[in-house]
Amino acid sequence: MPHPDVTSDIDAKESTARSEAARLVEQAAQGDQAAWRRVVDQYSRLVFAVTRSFRLSDSDAGDVSQVVWLRLLEHIDRVDPVRVGAWLVITTRRECIRVLAFRKRVVLTYEPDAFEVVGGEQPELDAELIADERAVDVRRALESLPDRWQQLLGLLMADPPMPYAEISAKLDIPIGSIGPIRGRCLDKLRVLLAS
Repeated sequence: MPHPDVTSDIDAKESTARSEAARLVEQAAQGDQAAWRRVVDQYSRLVFAVTRSFRLSDSDAGDVSQVVWLRLLEHIDRVDPVRVGAWLVITTRRECIRVLAFRKRVVLTYEPDAFEVVGGEQPELDAELIADERAVDVRRALESLPDRWQQLLGLLMADPPMPYAEISAKLDIPIGSIGPIRGRCLDKLRVLLAS
C-alpha cells in the first residue's frame, strides 16, 4: 500500500494537471491560438488511443481525429473545461462507431460497373404495382367481351402467334374478317380500360 504522503502528492499533481488543462480550454474558447495548440498537443494521444481501441485503419483514425477536434472547436464554449478529457473520449467513441457503421454499408467490388447494371435492371416498386393493377384491369376488360372475341384475341396473342388461316378454320371466320374484328375488339378494350 502506498504511503499517504505519496498518495496525496499524486492527487495534488492530477488536480494541478486538470486545472491547467481547464485553464487552457478556457483560453482556447476565448480565441487563444497557442492555448488551442497546447490543448490539441495534450489530448491528441488520448484521441489516438481511443481510435486504436476500435481498430480503425490509419486513414479512418485520422478522419475521426479531425472530426473530433472540429467538434471540440465548434462546442468549446459549452464543454466543461475540467471535463474536456472525458468529453473527448465520448466524442471520439461516438465518431468511431459512426465510421464503423458506415463501413458496414460499403460494398467493395472489383467490377467498375457492378452497381450500374443492378440499378438499371431493378424496376421500381411503384412500377410493379401499377403493372399488376393494369394487368388485372385488362383481364377484366377481356372477360367483358363476347366469347368469340375473347377466343380470337387469345389465338392472336398466342406464342407463337397462330396464322390467320388456322384461326379462320378454328373459329369459322373468313380470313378477310379477322383483321377488322380484331380492330373492333381492341377499340372496345380501349373504351373499357379508359372508363
